[in-house]
Amino acid sequence: MQELVDQLMAQGLTEEQAYKAIEVIKNFTKQKFPFFSGAIDKLFDKYGPRTTDDDFMP
Repeated sequence: MQELVDQLMAQGLTEEQAYKAIEVIKNFTKQKFPFFSGAIDKLFDKYGPRTTDDDFMP
C-alpha cells in the first residue's frame, strides 16, 4: 500500500489526499463488487495507515 501512496504523492497529492483517494477506490470497489466487500475491507485495512486510535492498550 505504501508504494501506491508514494505513487500518488509523486503525482502531487499530499499523504492525506493519497489515503483519501485510496479510501474512495476501496468504497467504489465494494459498491461494484458487493460479494467481495469483506475481502476488500480486509485487504485495504491490512495495508492502510497505522493509527493508535484502535489500540485498546495505550
